[in-house]
Amino acid sequence: MNDAEDVRRIALSLPETVEKEAWRMPTFRVAGKMFVTVPDDRTSFAVRCPRHERAELIAAEPEKFWVPPHEASSAWVRVRLAALDDADELRDILVDSWKQAAPERLLDTLRPRP
Repeated sequence: MNDAEDVRRIALSLPETVEKEAWRMPTFRVAGKMFVTVPDDRTSFAVRCPRHERAELIAAEPEKFWVPPHEASSAWVRVRLAALDDADELRDILVDSWKQAAPERLLDTLRPRP
Protein backbone atom coordinates (compact mmCIF):
# COMPACT_ATOMS: atom_id res chain seq x y z
CA MET A 1 0.00 0.00 0.00
CA ASN A 2 1.18 3.53 -0.79
CA ASP A 3 1.96 5.93 2.01
CA ALA A 4 3.06 9.54 2.52
CA GLU A 5 6.73 8.57 2.08
CA ASP A 6 5.89 7.22 -1.38
CA VAL A 7 4.29 10.58 -2.20
CA ARG A 8 7.47 12.33 -1.06
CA ARG A 9 9.79 9.97 -2.96
CA ILE A 10 7.87 10.23 -6.23
CA ALA A 11 7.30 13.98 -5.98
CA LEU A 12 10.99 14.65 -5.35
CA SER A 13 11.93 12.47 -8.33
CA LEU A 14 10.18 14.93 -10.68
CA PRO A 15 12.38 17.59 -12.31
CA GLU A 16 13.20 20.64 -10.20
CA THR A 17 10.84 19.67 -7.41
CA VAL A 18 11.56 20.95 -3.91
CA GLU A 19 9.90 20.22 -0.61
CA LYS A 20 8.83 23.13 1.56
CA GLU A 21 6.84 23.10 4.78
CA ALA A 22 3.73 25.29 4.75
CA TRP A 23 0.72 25.25 7.05
CA ARG A 24 2.68 22.76 9.21
CA MET A 25 2.67 20.14 6.42
CA PRO A 26 4.99 19.11 3.60
CA THR A 27 4.31 20.72 0.26
CA PHE A 28 6.06 20.03 -3.02
CA ARG A 29 6.73 22.72 -5.60
CA VAL A 30 8.12 23.14 -9.07
CA ALA A 31 9.35 26.58 -10.16
CA GLY A 32 7.82 27.98 -6.97
CA LYS A 33 4.34 26.59 -7.69
CA MET A 34 2.84 24.06 -5.33
CA PHE A 35 1.57 20.85 -6.91
CA VAL A 36 1.06 18.50 -3.95
CA THR A 37 0.50 18.73 -0.20
CA VAL A 38 0.40 16.00 2.40
CA PRO A 39 -1.99 16.92 5.24
CA ASP A 40 -1.27 16.03 8.86
CA ASP A 41 -3.17 12.75 8.91
CA ARG A 42 -0.90 11.42 6.11
CA THR A 43 -3.71 9.17 4.80
CA SER A 44 -4.35 11.39 1.80
CA PHE A 45 -2.68 14.02 -0.32
CA ALA A 46 -3.93 16.99 -2.31
CA VAL A 47 -3.10 17.74 -5.95
CA ARG A 48 -3.99 20.35 -8.52
CA CYS A 49 -7.11 19.51 -10.48
CA PRO A 50 -9.24 21.76 -12.68
CA ARG A 51 -12.67 22.11 -11.07
CA HIS A 52 -14.54 20.76 -14.10
CA GLU A 53 -12.45 17.56 -13.96
CA ARG A 54 -12.63 17.34 -10.18
CA ALA A 55 -16.40 16.88 -10.14
CA GLU A 56 -16.10 14.03 -12.64
CA LEU A 57 -13.35 12.31 -10.63
CA ILE A 58 -15.33 12.50 -7.40
CA ALA A 59 -18.51 11.26 -9.07
CA ALA A 60 -16.69 8.34 -10.71
CA GLU A 61 -14.58 7.29 -7.69
CA PRO A 62 -15.82 8.90 -4.45
CA GLU A 63 -13.90 6.36 -2.37
CA LYS A 64 -10.68 7.67 -3.92
CA PHE A 65 -11.23 11.40 -4.57
CA TRP A 66 -12.83 14.04 -2.34
CA VAL A 67 -12.72 17.70 -1.39
CA PRO A 68 -13.00 18.97 2.17
CA PRO A 69 -15.45 21.86 2.59
CA HIS A 70 -12.70 24.46 3.20
CA GLU A 71 -11.14 23.60 -0.21
CA ALA A 72 -14.38 23.60 -2.22
CA SER A 73 -13.55 26.83 -4.06
CA SER A 74 -10.02 25.73 -4.94
CA ALA A 75 -8.71 23.88 -7.98
CA TRP A 76 -7.41 21.01 -5.84
CA VAL A 77 -8.63 17.50 -5.01
CA ARG A 78 -7.70 15.12 -2.22
CA VAL A 79 -6.72 11.53 -2.93
CA ARG A 80 -7.02 8.73 -0.36
CA LEU A 81 -3.77 6.76 -0.38
CA ALA A 82 -5.42 3.49 0.65
CA ALA A 83 -7.79 3.65 -2.33
CA LEU A 84 -5.06 3.80 -4.98
CA ASP A 85 -4.47 0.69 -7.08
CA ASP A 86 -0.68 0.82 -7.00
CA ALA A 87 2.45 2.99 -7.17
CA ASP A 88 1.93 3.57 -10.91
CA GLU A 89 -1.44 5.20 -10.26
CA LEU A 90 0.11 7.35 -7.52
CA ARG A 91 2.89 8.44 -9.89
CA ASP A 92 0.41 9.22 -12.68
CA ILE A 93 -1.63 11.46 -10.36
CA LEU A 94 1.47 13.27 -9.10
CA VAL A 95 2.87 13.73 -12.61
CA ASP A 96 -0.44 15.17 -13.81
CA SER A 97 -0.42 17.71 -11.00
CA TRP A 98 3.28 18.49 -11.59
CA LYS A 99 2.56 19.18 -15.28
CA GLN A 100 -0.13 21.70 -14.30
CA ALA A 101 2.40 23.64 -12.21
CA ALA A 102 5.62 23.19 -14.19
CA PRO A 103 6.80 25.82 -16.65
CA GLU A 104 6.75 24.87 -20.33
CA ARG A 105 10.56 24.51 -20.42
CA LEU A 106 10.39 21.58 -17.99
CA LEU A 107 7.65 19.53 -19.59
CA ASP A 108 10.02 17.84 -22.04
CA THR A 109 12.45 16.93 -19.25
CA LEU A 110 10.07 14.51 -17.61
CA ARG A 111 11.21 10.96 -18.19
CA PRO A 112 8.63 8.29 -18.99
CA ARG A 113 7.75 5.85 -16.25
CA PRO A 114 10.36 3.08 -15.94
